[in-house]
Formats: sequence, C-alpha cells, structure tokens
Amino acid sequence: MTRPVRYLVFSAAGLALLFLLIAGSFPGGLELRITPVKGTAPLLVLPLQPEERFTLHYYHSVENAPIWEEHSLDDQGRIYIEEERYLKFGAGMGRMPGVGRMVKRGPYEVIEEMHLPTGNFVLRIGSPGVDHTVIWRGIHTNLSERAPHTAVRFAARPVSLLYRLWRSIVPHPATPAERSR
Repeated sequence: MTRPVRYLVFSAAGLALLFLLIAGSFPGGLELRITPVKGTAPLLVLPLQPEERFTLHYYHSVENAPIWEEHSLDDQGRIYIEEERYLKFGAGMGRMPGVGRMVKRGPYEVIEEMHLPTGNFVLRIGSPGVDHTVIWRGIHTNLSERAPHTAVRFAARPVSLLYRLWRSIVPHPATPAERSR
C-alpha cells in the first residue's frame, strides 16, 4: 500500500471510530420494555423521547367500563402517570387528593396534570375482554391477546444515540412497525 492510500485508510478508520465514540456517548432517547416477570424476551419494546406519552387502555374488570391511563418518561427513564380517563367512578377509580385536576371531557371523567411517579411497575395482564392494550404513536398492541394472565414489568431506560441509530436500521423484533405519517 502506498503512503497516501495508507493515510486515507487510517484517516477513514479514525473518523469512523471517532463517530462511534461520539454517538455512543450522546443520549438517543429512551426505550420502554414490557417483559414477562418470569421470562426474558420482551412482549413489546418502544422507543420513546422524554415526555412522549404512551397509553394503557383496558376495560375495568368489575364495571366493564373503558379506562385510559396516559404515561410518560422523563429523560432518565422514570415512568409517570399523567392522566386517567374513564366513564364513571368504578371500583378503585376516582380522584386522589392533591394529585392532578379533575375535569369532564364529554362523557368521561378525567384526572389530568397528574405527573405522578410510578417508576417501573408490574401489571398482571387481564384475559381477552379486559383487553389490556398499549397505544404508542397510534399503534394498538393488545397484550391480553398475546399473554393473558401474565405478570409483566414496564421498565424504561435511557439509550445512546448509537443504539438508537442501530435500532432505526434494525428495529427490535418486539417493536411494532410505525405507520407512515
């Protein structure tokens, strides 16, 4: 190899290494994983940005009334419940003093502006009919169809820009395909 060619090869390799080091150290957003407590493969992996919301929708087991719980993540991956929406007070539903603001939206009672930390949490997925469904960027994933009666952990973590770039090329198998906007 001639000297100029060798210089170009080493320069290109050095630049590629520098890019990888930089991309590996910059934040690239967050990843939410919904994984069975007794298992390793996640049912759902969602790339999110800080403050971006995802919704857990289901039908109350006693009232059989629809409930929506909107959640967000902060930049460290901590999970917060932001809003609850339901048709009426059911068993275990209702206002918590000092948390959020109660409003009426059409037929729904809504507790908005909650920003209540939940941290990582475990949910026992209900059977079909309860229809525990995660709504993310307009995509509905019915967990009750995939893993009824399974305890799952909702856990989030920050990811690097390099990881996010990799997952934009090769999505995690448990990440639903986004619809074109």
